[in-house]
Amino acid sequence: MSDFDTQSDSLSIDVRFSVPLKHQIRFTRDVLGTEHHVLADLLEPSGDAPARVQFWVDAHVAEATPWLLDSLQQFVTRYADRLLLASDVQLVSGGEAIKNDVHLLQQMLGEMHRAELDRRSYVVVIGGGAVLDAVGFAAALAHRGVRLVRLPTTTLAQADSGVGVKNGVNLYNTKNWLGTFGVPWAVVNDARLLETLSDRDFRSGFAEAVKVSLLKDAALFDELCHSATRIRQRDMDACLPIIRRSAELHLDHITRGGDPFEMLEARPLDFGHWSAHKLEAMSNFSLRHGEAVAIGVAIDVIYSSLALGFPRRDAQRAVDSLLELGFTLDHQQLSKSDQLLAGLEEFRQHLGGRLTLTMLQQVAQPANVHSVDQRQLLQAIDECQRTRTSTPSVAS
Repeated sequence: MSDFDTQSDSLSIDVRFSVPLKHQIRFTRDVLGTEHHVLADLLEPSGDAPARVQFWVDAHVAEATPWLLDSLQQFVTRYADRLLLASDVQLVSGGEAIKNDVHLLQQMLGEMHRAELDRRSYVVVIGGGAVLDAVGFAAALAHRGVRLVRLPTTTLAQADSGVGVKNGVNLYNTKNWLGTFGVPWAVVNDARLLETLSDRDFRSGFAEAVKVSLLKDAALFDELCHSATRIRQRDMDACLPIIRRSAELHLDHITRGGDPFEMLEARPLDFGHWSAHKLEAMSNFSLRHGEAVAIGVAIDVIYSSLALGFPRRDAQRAVDSLLELGFTLDHQQLSKSDQLLAGLEEFRQHLGGRLTLTMLQQVAQPANVHSVDQRQLLQAIDECQRTRTSTPSVAS
């Protein structure tokens, strides 16, 4: 609608518009083996020309899975009529280190430039969440966006971040300070890619599953509480349905929640993350993201029981499930309460506008708060410090 002011010769035009987007996610058990067609079908040709593809692989994953690089070569050979390998497979350092050195970003962009990728080319990235974030950010910058296909290799990325629409790296000792929003071309959650994870990394993803179940799905929360021991023991019959349901809930929130690029002040999927992000930085990223989220979720469920009337029994069940999954909730950084509480302001800046935290009134019944009772928050932190391997007595 336009409004023309004849007195000042000024003109204002405001047009609301939307961009049609599609988020494609596939669940497989052997996408580089017996189910290779799933990935091939996602790599659409560019007109009459074959799809131009550059593979990026987490070096830790390549080392732990000797068959991976051979499988990629066999994949390219099998579909030589449909796709063109734009360069050698690019190996990149795994873990948070790739996000902490911004110079690595320029190196990645250089490799994409040398491969002559264009906006209809594909960057296929195989790795953990940090590699997906960093390579995805480079792909989002190149030509303002090269098609990105993610193959997450951790439970954390398959259940949460790999399904999301965020890319980024860390800067100024702040988690994800530099980044973009962008819907990936596709995500393939493949069970075989989880086989070589350490137990520590395997359980990390289930902190995000606990989080999203508390926010959105009481039945999933019940199942997590019931299956925590089997998940810790890596019983895949228990694990895979939880990962899949968690991914579906994240996908539903992104595609139907009305705020895919987080323009509003509330960020429900960041439940437990105000402290998690700060704890990661305080520990110099020795804490895995999932480990920090487990602590952050424990703090926020206890605080919710103290300040919002979240049922004490459910707060206890959430903490019990995290402990049963194998998480430690009494990290030494919790004793630095003044430094930790500074994470609230950093979180507000990250969100923009006023402080908005998602807390809980009931399971699957979140509530947004704009201030916290510092005394009760410190009490919740103290409860976490005293959990060790036994459960805290969540105060009423």
